Amino acid sequence: MAEGKKVKRYFGIFQKKHTVGGVRSIAPVEENQLYCHRRKGEELDMSTQQTAELARFGLGELEVRQALGRVKVRDVDYADLYFESRVSESVSMEEGIVKRATKSVSQGVGVRATAGEKTGFAYSDELTRRDLEIAADAARYIANSPQGADTLPVTHRQRPNRDLYPAETSVADIATHERVDLLNLIDAEARRYDPRIKNVMASFNTEYKIVVVATSEGLLVGDVQPLSRLQVTCIAEEHGNRQVGTFGGGGRVGFTFYSERDRCLHYAREAARQAILNLSAVDAPAGIMTVVLAGGWPGILLHEAIGHGLEADFNRRKTSAFSNRIGTRVASELCTIVDDGTLPFRRGSLNMDDEGTPTSRTVLIERGILRGYITDRLNAKLMGIPLTGNGRRESFQSVVLPRMTNTFMLAGESDPQDILRSVKRGLYAVSFGGGQVDITNGKFVFSASEAYLIENGAVTRPVKGATLIGNGPEILTRVSMVGHDLKLDEGIGTCGKEGQSVPVGVGLPTIRIDEITVGGTQR
Repeated sequence: MAEGKKVKRYFGIFQKKHTVGGVRSIAPVEENQLYCHRRKGEELDMSTQQTAELARFGLGELEVRQALGRVKVRDVDYADLYFESRVSESVSMEEGIVKRATKSVSQGVGVRATAGEKTGFAYSDELTRRDLEIAADAARYIANSPQGADTLPVTHRQRPNRDLYPAETSVADIATHERVDLLNLIDAEARRYDPRIKNVMASFNTEYKIVVVATSEGLLVGDVQPLSRLQVTCIAEEHGNRQVGTFGGGGRVGFTFYSERDRCLHYAREAARQAILNLSAVDAPAGIMTVVLAGGWPGILLHEAIGHGLEADFNRRKTSAFSNRIGTRVASELCTIVDDGTLPFRRGSLNMDDEGTPTSRTVLIERGILRGYITDRLNAKLMGIPLTGNGRRESFQSVVLPRMTNTFMLAGESDPQDILRSVKRGLYAVSFGGGQVDITNGKFVFSASEAYLIENGAVTRPVKGATLIGNGPEILTRVSMVGHDLKLDEGIGTCGKEGQSVPVGVGLPTIRIDEITVGGTQR
């Protein structure tokens, strides 16, 4: 049975939804339970915390043990239940007016059974004992295993062994008028930057998620995961020439993060600066040339062109350009690339992944040598390689996939100014917009949203319409200088894979790539 195929067909049979006034209903739960959160420095009883978190879903350990017993039977290697409660809010402003304000509350459970390479998965957004049993039976059936009725102990209750994102106040507690006031400040600041700014679009999104994972191996662990992002887009116009600038930031942070050191105003000024800058940009040249990538967000190229190819599922199926290459040279000896889900407050960080495994710092490429892959539980077991804590899912309705967290190249020894001075003619790419990559061969195309010409070692004119075209594994071998200025992105990344989106982080020091194809609009 092909993994995942019957799961998708089964969703149409199993999925149980109903709406009330256009909003999907969920199992009854007190509102203050959804908003309950751990404050910085607050200690909870480790022996009872996970049971208390289960109670938020209207269930107890007995029901969980019984459900797992229905799934973990003779032919099933492993089973787990993933409970999730999520509160999401979004406010967006355009032309000085609040155009949209939404709030959604969702709750449910995903039930998974694995047998060899087969995965059975079902979910329910109703959390009664009967619905849990139906989901458990469905997952077991999809995994092609006989009925069971064993009760498995869930005795190993634990908290994640760290707290990477403590907060004084939950993002879910922020009043709507405070969010609107923040967007008004941004709108005014961006327009103040230059009279050529004709329109400002800003949005503030928050998410407050409670998850509990129970496994057939006796683990019961939960986490509270806040997330927020502030995004600003400015449109500048002059003599019929219209240009766009975008900037933003966020992470697993509280509301005060955006007012500290005037971050929100900085976002507004940066978006306005980019838009104004592009009004004077010239058409980008085309051809093979030396390219310098700035630190920070340009790491998205590393994420897309390299990172996805290092995810274990692609390598187990041998569809990645990096398959069967552990221990071989895949990059310049200047390149060391890691995936690190343990960085405090970062957008891609997690105390635990969506299988209950603590996240880790994984060295993927060390001084040019491929050292490992990004793994979830299933692929780590099937491939016989270490489990890295990268099993992630978009929601309780989604299957687990190996996914990146915060992926970046470590700093080198070169001065960034020396890197620029070393280039006679080339392109300096500071920020990127959209792009795409073919995982099977590593070929990519990325468009630069802010870029400059390098002429005789100096950064000169801004250019527009520049695209970078290349092959991820080949590009890494052409890195000849790595700066000492490692910078992580501002906290705006979202990664898509197989229809699922999860928050991620990227990073990069300034690097020189000796040869890459630049697509331009210069005639």
